[in-house]
Amino acid sequence: MTAIFHATRAERDAKENLGRTTHHMRSSKSRSRGNKNRNRPSGANIVNRVFDSSGPEGKVRGTPQQIIDKYNQLHRDAQLAGDRVLVEAYAQHAEHYTRMLAEALREQEAKREEADRQNRERQAERDRERAGRQQAHESQHQSNVEEAKEQPVADEGDSGLVETPEAQPKPRKPRKPRTRTSPTPKPSDDAQGDTPEAAE
Repeated sequence: MTAIFHATRAERDAKENLGRTTHHMRSSKSRSRGNKNRNRPSGANIVNRVFDSSGPEGKVRGTPQQIIDKYNQLHRDAQLAGDRVLVEAYAQHAEHYTRMLAEALREQEAKREEADRQNRERQAERDRERAGRQQAHESQHQSNVEEAKEQPVADEGDSGLVETPEAQPKPRKPRKPRTRTSPTPKPSDDAQGDTPEAAE
């Protein structure tokens, strides 16, 4: 009975391990299929990206346009040689890269048009804001002019402004008038009588 139990347990373990392996392999396959689409480069990257293309008779390296040109040249050479199999193979390879390049260019053009549209919308929004500000400024100016017309004219002395100390002239102290005094002769050393009156 023990041997049967061990055999049954071993079989059970084997089946569990087999189930795990199969499940792991399936998820790996589905994961790898999902990765193909995720890792596909976007349009802008494809146009200038360098590819290694495995053609019917070896690798061709270059940008999509260079690869297309090369396969078209190989296609013509195969036609001249009379090899119909290679003619078809090169034509299919060239067509594949032509479709890929055309799709990338369409994506680029769509992105460019979207960016242009967004730029136009932003510019239109800025223009609307500027026009709104201009209109608000003009209406404010117009209302200020109308208010000024409605207010009565104030006395010239009362401008409605507050006088500041800097604007007021400093009060001056009145000057005392000068009094003219008659000149008094200075006493000189020659006080004995030699005065200029004698010269008259």
